[in-house]
Amino acid sequence: MRSGLVGALGALLAVASGCSTEREPGGDPVSTGPAVEWKLVTTWPKNLPALGTAPERLAERVAAMSAGRFKIKVYAAGELVPAFEVFDAVAGGTAEMGHGAAYYWRGKLPIAAVFTTAPFGMTAQEMNGWLRFGGGMELWRELYEPFGVVPIATGNSGTQMAGWFNKEIRSLADIQGLKMRIPGLGGEVFSRAGGVAVSMPGSDMFTALQTGVIDATEWIGPYNDLAFGLQEIARYYYYPGWHEPSAVLEAIINQEAWESLPDDLKAILETACTATNQEVLDEFTARNATALKVLVEEHGVEIRLLPDDVLKRFAELSIEVLEEEAQGDDLSKRVLDSYRSFLADMREYHAISEQAYINARSDVREETGREDG
Repeated sequence: MRSGLVGALGALLAVASGCSTEREPGGDPVSTGPAVEWKLVTTWPKNLPALGTAPERLAERVAAMSAGRFKIKVYAAGELVPAFEVFDAVAGGTAEMGHGAAYYWRGKLPIAAVFTTAPFGMTAQEMNGWLRFGGGMELWRELYEPFGVVPIATGNSGTQMAGWFNKEIRSLADIQGLKMRIPGLGGEVFSRAGGVAVSMPGSDMFTALQTGVIDATEWIGPYNDLAFGLQEIARYYYYPGWHEPSAVLEAIINQEAWESLPDDLKAILETACTATNQEVLDEFTARNATALKVLVEEHGVEIRLLPDDVLKRFAELSIEVLEEEAQGDDLSKRVLDSYRSFLADMREYHAISEQAYINARSDVREETGREDG
């Protein structure tokens, strides 16, 4: 009798508070809460593999995990706001959520670029470690807090390619005056090396390279680059991706919207972001290898290694640029100190783990001539 009364009172309270209820088999009513509907704006073109599809998958996960209580409608770049206005749209409440990359906000927050990538910096595996267990996420949230925005890592490209060029790069002299679409800290390094760094959304990149507005462009890697058709308008495909050894994609959430969520929906959203973060990296890892074969074997793309003098100069300038980024304020200095300290530890450990193993695997392959070692 008493348990029935308590259950009835619980149901009445749920109705009074605007919540719906469900009853577990043989149990008491369980509050499911009011429905939540959000808008999510992105910096990516619609249906772009891995990047454009990541927020769509995120929305599907959130809806499934919340049994339809939490629905997120995704808007591609330009559908609701332009690509480079995503941060302001989320901060201002035009959309509750966004998906992009922190280095796009460098004009507003210079050190934010580090939370996407740093030239000659951490790999995807190392970035995930720093953000989750090395203090990086706490610093990232502290950086965005004055703008009323909460970041969560929600994707990573892995190590990228250096980019597409319409002329060969034989030495540093060939960089002089070259107009290249390259954002973030890599763009600053490229400019100081004598090139002309151009920042533009991915949706404008193909036409700009095709019409000669730019002479070269970096995007991501074979999987996305093939989908964009960049092999149709550029002949030379250079590596390594010195400027983006990894690239963290971020979900950003309006602070007030985040705080309005009940705890269970917060947990669902964070879990969905974490799952999407790993899924995007896994997708790039698997698809890049296949796409590279298509580019070379079916489209005749020429794969080229950047000359030593170019890489050496880029590396020197990267140190200089990062030093300057840390001079702005105490928080910027703490971000860079934390990043560099974690990277130093990773270099020391990976010298006898990941790097040592990859070197050994390569040596065995050369000696045996077998793909499987």
